Amino acid sequence: MVRILLVEDNPMMRAQLRAALERQKDWKVVAEAEDGRGALKAWSDFSPSVTVMDFAMPRMSGLEAGKSLSNQHPESPVLMVTIDPTPQLEEEVKKAGIKGLVQKANVQALFEAIETLLRGGTYFHESFATA
Repeated sequence: MVRILLVEDNPMMRAQLRAALERQKDWKVVAEAEDGRGALKAWSDFSPSVTVMDFAMPRMSGLEAGKSLSNQHPESPVLMVTIDPTPQLEEEVKKAGIKGLVQKANVQALFEAIETLLRGGTYFHESFATA
């Protein structure tokens, strides 16, 4: 079973992401957190297979928490999700040691990214808006 830690500050978005993730066979959201600090605590309590983390959150950003988790637990990849991924954010995410970045609304990319990370790969979706 794939054990997922879901970190998202918006309760409605968190519920939507949870529902989408748990539609996948053998995937279970074992813990939720609403900010980076909560993510660090939840990780130590639940040891997930993968962490799906929002970029922009209060108190401790997803980037800061993701970097910490990636350094402390490289065996459990972090996937950063955001409303508006940009090439600049992708570079920041890579520098932090985070293994992937996808747009929240792209559920298919979310699934592909998690599967790729669980196989030891990295996933950075290439369809950034070029406005």
